[in-house]
Amino acid sequence: MDTLNVLLMAFISIVLINNLVFTKFLGICPYLGVSGRIDMAFGMGMAVTFVVTLSGTLTWLIDHLILIDTPLEVTRYVCFILVIAGAVQLVEMYLRKFFPSLYESFGIFLPLITTNCAILGLCLFLNLEMIDNLLEAVVRSFGAGIGFTMAICIMAGIRENLNMTDVPKCLKGAPITLITAGILAMAFMGFAGMIR
Repeated sequence: MDTLNVLLMAFISIVLINNLVFTKFLGICPYLGVSGRIDMAFGMGMAVTFVVTLSGTLTWLIDHLILIDTPLEVTRYVCFILVIAGAVQLVEMYLRKFFPSLYESFGIFLPLITTNCAILGLCLFLNLEMIDNLLEAVVRSFGAGIGFTMAICIMAGIRENLNMTDVPKCLKGAPITLITAGILAMAFMGFAGMIR
C-alpha cells in the first residue's frame, strides 16, 4: 500500500504541482504554437504523452542498466536524444497512416516533438534525481505527458474562447496569448508546496 501512495503522489506531483509547462517552462513552443484549437491541442498532447512515456521509460532503463558507473555515461545526452527521435518517428508514422488530416494539421510541430525540451528535461530529471524504481519512472513519465496534455488543452480552450470575445486590437494574437500563459502559470503556482 505504501508503494501505491508513493506512485499516486508522484503522479499528482508531476501533473499539477511540478507541471513541466507551468513550473519549469519546458515545452513552451508546442504549448503556444499548437494550442489554437482544442482538437489539435488534444492530439498533440496525446502524441507528447506517448513519446514522453516511452522515452522516459527507455532512457531510465538505458541509464540504469548500461550507462551508470561506466565510461559510457558521458553519452547520456546523445542516447536520450536518439531514443526520443525514435519515439517521435513511431508517432509520425502512426499518424500519417491512420490520421492523415491530423498529421497534416500539425505541420512542422510534429517533428519538433523531437526537440521538445519538456521530453528531454523529463528524461534528465528522472535520471538526475536518482529515481531508483522503474515503476516510479514510468508513472512520472506518463504523468508528465498528462500534465502537458492538460496544459495545452486548457490553453486551447481559453484561446478558442478569446476568439469570440472583444480583445483590444493591441492585445490580439501573441500578446493576449502570452498574458494568458502567464496567468495560468501563476494559477498553478497555487499548488506549490502541497506535495514534494
